[in-house]
Amino acid sequence: MDIIISNSSDTPIYLQIAEAIRYSIISGGLKEGDVLPSIRSLAKELSVSVITTKKAYEVLEGQGYIKTHQGRGSVVSARSASLAREHRLSELEQHLLEAADIARELNISAEEFAETARRLYDIE
Repeated sequence: MDIIISNSSDTPIYLQIAEAIRYSIISGGLKEGDVLPSIRSLAKELSVSVITTKKAYEVLEGQGYIKTHQGRGSVVSARSASLAREHRLSELEQHLLEAADIARELNISAEEFAETARRLYDIE
């Protein structure tokens, strides 16, 4: 697993690990049923404590992205696909809000804004 952590970041290491795995799930790098590295092996690979890696997995499980089975490890949960879609929709809404703010600043009507969005959507 390709996880890059920064000791100089203000973000705790366990959250950096959780975010990297979450991003991999959201972007499709990890799919439903994929097995994650064991907590110990990931800790060794990243040169962090087992407690840090365990905490990252607990965060992901709490958010519904992974499911951990005692003695069998952790896998990407079935619910992760819908969570990934919700996340991406939220990102889309944020971008559209920003675009709508710009359109209002330029006095572009809602109809013209929608037509521009339709035109851009149809570009392949």
